[in-house]
Amino acid sequence: MALELKGIHHLTAITAQAQRNVDFYTRTLGLRLIKKTVNQDDVSAYHLFYGDAIASPGADLTFFDWPTTPERRGTNSIARTGLRVASEADLNWWKAYLKEKDIASGNIKERAGHLSLEFEDFEGQRFRLIADPNAAPGHPWAESPVPAEHQILGLGPITLSVPELSRTAEVLTKVMNMREVRTYPAREKHGEIHVFEMGAGGAAAELHVEVNPDLPQARQGAGGVHHVAFRTPDKEQFDEWVKRTAQLGVRTSGEVERFYFKSLYFREPNGILFEIATDGPGFTADEPLETLGQRLALPPFLEGRRAEIEAGLKPL
Repeated sequence: MALELKGIHHLTAITAQAQRNVDFYTRTLGLRLIKKTVNQDDVSAYHLFYGDAIASPGADLTFFDWPTTPERRGTNSIARTGLRVASEADLNWWKAYLKEKDIASGNIKERAGHLSLEFEDFEGQRFRLIADPNAAPGHPWAESPVPAEHQILGLGPITLSVPELSRTAEVLTKVMNMREVRTYPAREKHGEIHVFEMGAGGAAAELHVEVNPDLPQARQGAGGVHHVAFRTPDKEQFDEWVKRTAQLGVRTSGEVERFYFKSLYFREPNGILFEIATDGPGFTADEPLETLGQRLALPPFLEGRRAEIEAGLKPL
């Protein structure tokens, strides 16, 4: 059987306002703060993880807290993040709810086979709520301000912006074993968006690639995305991805131990950062499920520096 990715694992974005970020994603979008930790490569910055009640892989929206200027939008970037809900009725609920919160949103309409609703957060982070009627039942968070039946189920699809398709498509299909399944028109008067899928397919396992050579190159910053991670179920298959990328001449990080999962990083030809991450051991490796996100969690290799790290962080 061919080696397959199972879908989106997590997406990591950038915020310059950590406290406001926590307030928005927990109190407005109704996600659970499932891990409050630090960027393991820059311990001066928080790494905040939001998800569902049980911290499911594929539901993790994460943020690095960096004091940076706003993103300059453009190509060679991750341009929009999909958040899945169960139905068109949920999109209608979210449309009214966002209006009530004074958050502008677009019209509910079909995009690439999915009914969807677009909006942005307070820093311009771009989202698309997707109706996913084929999704498995969610794991609603009891303390969410969003009613259980309308809560966000998880991530997907994720949209990339590139100036030219062929080299990106080659990595997606020949290295990552994705399948190109359809195209749809970009919002501009020209250009197409190409849909690639992983595993069993569906909105949680789609990557949309928008081709637009006329855009300037993006510059990462607050309101932008740092990287997207894809799911592999276990260490055995993860090791196969490490071997496969090496055999195909892809320059990677090699295995990186993140404690909550194992990671393999590499860039597609336009410089967009990809990660392959294991589903386990997960976020309960160092905290009980009931109290996830309530204290600063540090992996064992950083625990000895706790006092120094805590002193360098602004309390949330």
